[in-house]
Amino acid sequence: MATDALPPSKDGPATSPATPSAEDFIEVQESAEFGELRRSYRSFAFPLTVAFIAWYLVYVLLSNYAGGFMGTKLFGNINVAFVLGLAQFLTTFLIAWWYARHAAAKLDPKAEAIKSRMEGGA
Repeated sequence: MATDALPPSKDGPATSPATPSAEDFIEVQESAEFGELRRSYRSFAFPLTVAFIAWYLVYVLLSNYAGGFMGTKLFGNINVAFVLGLAQFLTTFLIAWWYARHAAAKLDPKAEAIKSRMEGGA
């Protein structure tokens, strides 16, 4: 016999969070607080996505049409193509790190407040 209730803790019986109705979800989706959360996400994610895709396409186009430039040796056997290729990885990790910081500072607190209010039935 499986139940959805949480097991009792040492402090007493556990209570499961309230299950919001469809109307509750619609109300939250139309709220100013949710709109602000969505704007915070979009104002960060969309420009960075466009910038990264543009940067990636520049790299691909240079690789295809500027072979002489990309083959320019910088030092030893290291050329421009190799350095820009490594920079692709570096920017990927930097964007992921930056997004994680942005989400933790700006998105997660707003989302947690909305979630708490919905699960608490407030």
